[in-house]
Amino acid sequence: MHINRNVLYFVFVLAVIGGGAFYIIFFLDLFAKSPVGNSMGQNVRILSPQTSNKSTVHLYFADKENNFLSAEKRFLYYSDNTVDTCRAIIIALIEGPEQGLMRTIPADTKLRAVFITEDATAYVDLTESVRDKHPGGSQSELFTIYSIVNSLILNTSEIESVKILIGGRESMTLAGHIDLRFPFKANMLLIR
Repeated sequence: MHINRNVLYFVFVLAVIGGGAFYIIFFLDLFAKSPVGNSMGQNVRILSPQTSNKSTVHLYFADKENNFLSAEKRFLYYSDNTVDTCRAIIIALIEGPEQGLMRTIPADTKLRAVFITEDATAYVDLTESVRDKHPGGSQSELFTIYSIVNSLILNTSEIESVKILIGGRESMTLAGHIDLRFPFKANMLLIR
């Protein structure tokens, strides 16, 4: 059986076009549903009690003397998706403490995106306000970072490290003291 070369070429072109169309449709849809794609330029929504579970988490804020981080127990609604849980935790941190502790993230900060890689690293992308409105100082910078890192790692079993992005980009530092280029592990020595 002899197959015409033009027919083979035509089948190949159709396969490439079909594969390209599948790629575009599948990955654009996947991106639109991802934490990065669906949260760019939008406020992150808080999950409603009807579509989520309620769980106790410990959020880490600075104590009144700004000497260490202290846990504040909260009940947060979240879905079974770890990314949604991370969003709820970060939003609650940005909103600030409720029980006499000190805020660690500037109030004007917004969460742009959260995503988790296969190596169990959570990427937290915050708006530039986290840097521009930060009060400064190495201790305050340390507490901002580990408020986020400890709150995510110690409340979720799927996360082993946290990388902080600012405005969708890697940043050298938050306020000039601590290198943000690498992911952070939890630091229990800062908690009292």
